[in-house]
Amino acid sequence: MVKVNGKELDIAGMTITDYLKTTAYELKYIAVEKNTMIVPKAKYDETIIEDGDVIEVVSFVGGG
Repeated sequence: MVKVNGKELDIAGMTITDYLKTTAYELKYIAVEKNTMIVPKAKYDETIIEDGDVIEVVSFVGGG
């Protein structure tokens, strides 16, 4: 199991890109952290999510 934003999910083996395609996140406005390390957007296609990983997806919201 993988913990994503505090929720346990069975997504081990997927790439970050594969996982994000199953969500409603707007890719231009997010950052992804894997085990406390920010993953560059250029690495989403090759970064495999492994059992036990902790993933945080943060959305940026504009306004003022």
